[in-house]
This record gives sequence, structure tokens and C-alpha cells, in this order.
Amino acid sequence: MKILVRNLARATTEENLGALFAPFGVVQSCNLVLDKASGVSKGFGFVEMPKVGAAKAAIKALNNTMADGEKIRVKLAQNKAAVATESTSQAPKETS
Repeated sequence: MKILVRNLARATTEENLGALFAPFGVVQSCNLVLDKASGVSKGFGFVEMPKVGAAKAAIKALNNTMADGEKIRVKLAQNKAAVATESTSQAPKETS
């Protein structure tokens, strides 16, 4: 399961992020999103956990908690393709 973690401190590393989720189960991968020009964290990243139960427990326990001095937001990541499909498949609103 892919998890989105937002509002991370700029100093947070992928290792810190993985350690935060490790108590809940196996962490398959951790990726911080970096600014292409500066290489500095943009303040969000993704964690992948293979077990759904562990991922849901981590989301519930870690959402709105403090990490590296920042209150982080943790939720299930949405697939880009699914988000694009949802937004384009909505019928236009009728105006009268």
C-alpha cells in the first residue's frame, strides 16, 4: 500500500521516514520528493508497506503527529491515473 506523508520537515531523510513507519510493519520503500534544482526536500514523500493492515495502522497512528518538529499529515496515496480519470469522467453541471 502506498502512503502519502505531507508536511515533513525539510531536514527529514528517507531513513528518518522509514524509521517512523517501521514499528508498524515492513517498509518496502521510502521516497522523499526533492526539488529538481536544489535537491532539497519539498516537504512530502511516499512510503510503501506491503501489508494493508500494517499500512492502515501506521496511517491511523501517525496522522497529525509530530515528526522532526513538524505536525505531519499521513493518508493513503491516490494513483495519479485514478485521480485523472475521476476528474475527467464527471458530467458537466447544467446551468439554467
